[in-house]
Amino acid sequence: MTELLSPAGNFEKLRAAIRYGADAVYLAGQRFGMRSAADNFGEDELPAAVQYVHERGKKLYLTVNTMPHGGEYPALRAYLSSLSGVPVDGMIVTDLGVFATIRELLPEMPIHISTQSSIVSPAAAKAWAALGATRLVLARELTLGEVRAIREALDPAVELEAFVHGSMCVSYSGRCMLSNHFTGRDANRGACTQPCRWNYTYTIEEEKRPESPLTVCENEHGTFILSSKDMCMLRHIPELIRAGVASFKIEGRMKSAYYTAVVSNAYRMAIDAYLRDPKRYVFDERWYREVESVSHREYCTGYWFDDPRENPQLCREPGYIREKAYYATVEERGAALPGVPAENEGGVLCRLIQRNKMEKGGAAELLTPGRVGIPFAVTELYGEDGAPIESTPHPLMAFYTRLPHEAAPGDIVRAGGSDGGAF
Repeated sequence: MTELLSPAGNFEKLRAAIRYGADAVYLAGQRFGMRSAADNFGEDELPAAVQYVHERGKKLYLTVNTMPHGGEYPALRAYLSSLSGVPVDGMIVTDLGVFATIRELLPEMPIHISTQSSIVSPAAAKAWAALGATRLVLARELTLGEVRAIREALDPAVELEAFVHGSMCVSYSGRCMLSNHFTGRDANRGACTQPCRWNYTYTIEEEKRPESPLTVCENEHGTFILSSKDMCMLRHIPELIRAGVASFKIEGRMKSAYYTAVVSNAYRMAIDAYLRDPKRYVFDERWYREVESVSHREYCTGYWFDDPRENPQLCREPGYIREKAYYATVEERGAALPGVPAENEGGVLCRLIQRNKMEKGGAAELLTPGRVGIPFAVTELYGEDGAPIESTPHPLMAFYTRLPHEAAPGDIVRAGGSDGGAF
């Protein structure tokens, strides 16, 4: 079993992840999760999220991966006790004290050890397994060979999970002190400001010569404390599966629902193609163009293959690469409007909910699960009253347009053509 694990920062992102191919999602409650700036899930939302996921045959893992101080343990115990009737499929933890508390209060709960615990050796992996961990989320700093060695040293029942896409989050897999130092927002308590993405100018001052600072420039080998690039292992699905990675984790609980859908869909297509016929597997470059269509930094393969001195983490061009505009979500297929055919050779009339302005006459794409974007021309636009319109300028307005026949409720309509760039 090879699991595709996608982020779910809120219910909209959860639905996008499940619809576009995730086998499981990971998310946080309102406390003790490492992405406090995400919407996260309240006490009333979490049971509904679990039900939604389980009804579709998928899994849900709850992050409890901060490192609480002693005074927070009464609140932690109360929080964990409140989850006793919520059938999550596992909890992701970092701190040994949290691990022990879960074992005490929820003894049947599967526990996954977070990448925050910096598992970089077979010895560390076996130690966590001996304590009862059912899955290990490996440090991002490992090479493929090191992952393979950990897999060979472990009982087959203990699963390995690894990040395959998104922010590298260095300083041993997220245990970073920069955010706290610069802004007072603690990365290890869910409030990271991502200073590893900032642009820096370094200077050195000699105590007796403060008037002559020396600027420290990046050399041809790049930088080794920052992580300005994003990881993308989409081209390397076969190597990861053969190394024994059971769960492919996509980073990004604070990313958009569009991001979650597109990236999950691309990895789903690649994984399924390989598993169908490993011997005849051929990578489809269209999958890579999909992950290039979302907001991201330059891509790299992290530590999986490269010596960072050979392929530096430093971006050549600062900033993000712009994603294609997310126009709308399909709400109804085969909608009825007086005088407008529900279906013809040009496609099927659909009711949509606007996310960004869309204009008549433009190029667009339909993103449906298991396929790359399907191009089409926006030849018709109608308002809620059925009157023709030239654009959809109002946030979350309902409107109608004709889409390719493959359209279904929940599909995404986005800009077509090449409209990327840095911002």
